[in-house]
Amino acid sequence: MVLRKELLREFISANNLKSAKDIQSALKEVFSGTLQEMLEAELDDHLGYTKYDYKNKNTSNSRNGYSSKKVISDLGEMELSVPRDRNGEFEPKAVKKNQNDVSSIEDKVLGMYAKGMTTRDISKHLEDIYGIDASHTLISRITDKILPHAHEWQNRPLDAVYPIIFLDAIHYKVRSDGKVMNKAAYIIIGIDIHGMKDVLGIWIGKNESAKYWLTVLTDLKNRGVRDIFIAAIDGLTGFSDAIKAIYPETEIQRCIVHQIRNSTKYVSYKHRKEFCADLKLVYKASTEESALMELEKFKDKWNDQYSISIKSWENNWEELATFFKYPEEIRKMIYTTNAMESYNRQLRKVTKNRSIFPSDEGLFKMLYLATIDSTNKWTQSVRCWATILGQLAIHFEERFDINAV
Repeated sequence: MVLRKELLREFISANNLKSAKDIQSALKEVFSGTLQEMLEAELDDHLGYTKYDYKNKNTSNSRNGYSSKKVISDLGEMELSVPRDRNGEFEPKAVKKNQNDVSSIEDKVLGMYAKGMTTRDISKHLEDIYGIDASHTLISRITDKILPHAHEWQNRPLDAVYPIIFLDAIHYKVRSDGKVMNKAAYIIIGIDIHGMKDVLGIWIGKNESAKYWLTVLTDLKNRGVRDIFIAAIDGLTGFSDAIKAIYPETEIQRCIVHQIRNSTKYVSYKHRKEFCADLKLVYKASTEESALMELEKFKDKWNDQYSISIKSWENNWEELATFFKYPEEIRKMIYTTNAMESYNRQLRKVTKNRSIFPSDEGLFKMLYLATIDSTNKWTQSVRCWATILGQLAIHFEERFDINAV
């Protein structure tokens, strides 16, 4: 509906509107009055006669006063007088029974929560912008409504095969039994047979351990994942054993970036640039054979000073060198956990304002909302996926189901 300029000017003049706040207040009264009239009209229709029109009354039912009701709208909180009938049969449609929100306020709250705002921040924002007095307890109750959807998402069935998955954990402080404990959010990102990326689940457990990863991977299997071709992981001790216990045929690729970080922890700052340049010749080699040759040269040069770093590469070589088996397109995907790192940055951006989470559920709720907000943007398949899929089909020929593509 478009209002003529004359009517708008008349409205402004009649209500003595001088500011945006005046306009909002006036519109709030108009909206409240409109809702009130809609409720009255609905009761008229239900009874079959208008108020005081007893001549046309053909029912034993009648009006029975009003009940007061506060509702939240986009224009702020308002009070309505909901008409009642004597028989208790009237079911209003404009504002249903037990409905206390006639706006998209819950969507706004969830959106702000997903962006990392605290319940107190959201409460203040709603009061400042919309004039809505919503306590942080109410905000908590609104966000809790998402938990059934979050648990349904966490337990959803998964695809039978994921060619590539990335596994990692982020650490948070969570209040539990009156104490603040270190907890880990265990996360798996999977790339499906069509090259689409998705978060397969978020599991909240004690500080990262291979034992808990075994639980996570068991859950993955129970949700329908029967095969994984390649798993990209960090350097947690026992991680590979946990994967092999559930998926014995999966090839493990230890993240090169994590390995470099761990190696340089022991290197003096004055040597670090030269050390990393020499190390790059190892993992950027064209073949595993040439990489081993470069590793030997690297050892000859640095072993006297940094034997711990060299030994780490030698001891973990089998899992560090997995990517040499594959063509360049697959190598780029698996030798680092970039896909996971990018996602983790989004989670940290959202959770940075929370030094301590009130519970495991509170942490899970925020990570779920942040995940949905992030993964909604994952609308395209992995770059060069057709080429990668063709290469995977050759490398995993016996396990590759062409009908699944």
